[in-house]
Amino acid sequence: MQTVSPMDSLREEQRVITSLLEVLKQEQQCLISADIDALTALTPTKSALVNDMAILASQRHSALGAAGFKPEEAGMEAWLAASGDAGAQQFWQQVLDLTREAKELNRINGALINKHLNHTQGALQALRPQSPAPNMYGPTGQTTSTATRRGFVAG
Repeated sequence: MQTVSPMDSLREEQRVITSLLEVLKQEQQCLISADIDALTALTPTKSALVNDMAILASQRHSALGAAGFKPEEAGMEAWLAASGDAGAQQFWQQVLDLTREAKELNRINGALINKHLNHTQGALQALRPQSPAPNMYGPTGQTTSTATRRGFVAG
C-alpha cells in the first residue's frame, strides 16, 4: 500500500483555493454590478469548490494522522518542521496566504450581499401601505385602531 504524504493533497488544495479565489472575485464583480443572473450561475461552482476544499483538508489531516502527527493544521506545522523541506514550508505558507485571501474576499462579498439586502428591504418597506398612526380620527369621528374588533356572542 502506497503511503500518502500530506503534501499530496496540499498541491490539490492550492489548485482548488486558487480557483475559488477567481470565483470569489467574479462573485464580487457580480455583486458590485448587481448582476443577479451571473451571481446565481456562480453559486454551484463556488459550493463545489468549497466542498472540494473540505474533502482535501480532511485527506491531508488523515495523512498527517497516519504519519503520526495531529490531524489538524498544527500537525501540518509539526510535519513540515520534521521534514526539513523549506520548499514544502513555503508551499504551505502560500496555501495559508491564499486561504486568508479567500476568507477576506468572502467576508467582503457577504458585506456587499447585506448591503443589497438592506437596500431591497428598504425599497419593499417604502412600497408597503403605512398603517394609520395611533389616536388618529377616522371618517366616523372615532379614533382608528389597527386591531380588529370582534363582538362577543353568548349563546
